[in-house]
Amino acid sequence: MTDDTDTTDKDALRERVWDHLEASGAARFPFPPHGRIPNFAGVDAAAERLAETDAWQTAETVKANPDAPQLPVRRAALRAGKTVYAAVPRLREPKPFLELDPEAIPPAEIDDATTVSGISAYGEPVAPEAVPHVDLIVSGSVLVTPDGGRVGKGEGYSDLEFATLSAFDAVSEATRVATTIHESQLRRVDSAFFDAHDVPIDVACTPEQTVDCREGRGDTSRRPKGIDWDALDDERLAEIPVLERLAGER
Repeated sequence: MTDDTDTTDKDALRERVWDHLEASGAARFPFPPHGRIPNFAGVDAAAERLAETDAWQTAETVKANPDAPQLPVRRAALRAGKTVYAAVPRLREPKPFLELDPEAIPPAEIDDATTVSGISAYGEPVAPEAVPHVDLIVSGSVLVTPDGGRVGKGEGYSDLEFATLSAFDAVSEATRVATTIHESQLRRVDSAFFDAHDVPIDVACTPEQTVDCREGRGDTSRRPKGIDWDALDDERLAEIPVLERLAGER
């Protein structure tokens, strides 16, 4: 595990991870890994580890990010009969989530339905108030700490998706948050580095190990409660219809 406690600059940390994945040959298509949730060698093994966890086995509804490294997770979820939700890019639609119903998608079409383009083609748009309780969230990550600190690609939409679902009681303290990452993405970072709206990871699966990140921090400590309105400017609100609507109801 790499020690990155010498910096609290998120952009610098992202660059270190992306550079390492590229230089070591661990990165996989799409290239380059920079500026995205990076795909990596061993994604299938990491997904298999996640499927062995209690959080996965007890989940009936899964919200998953649409990025390439979590493609095996989305496919495994549908094949296991779990309903999968993914967010519309940038939450830009009034119905900002897409529902993949395992009963409506033939087994032979699951591979197509779970790709980035397939989610849009097969997914049914739903408003956040129509999303049932989500048992498991799978988030794409650039970096994760052993106690669950997560760094994404820097746009903040994963945290906004969590906050939006939280505002409609679709996520609760019972919701588990997991990620699948390359071993080199598991890094030690000062916990003071994370913001109040950053959603911590509960379970991190690499191809080599499964890490229970709740150990040492409690099940839900650091988990944000609702939407951090102070972190949203008028421009961001105008871009996201559901948040603009919620802001008007405050």
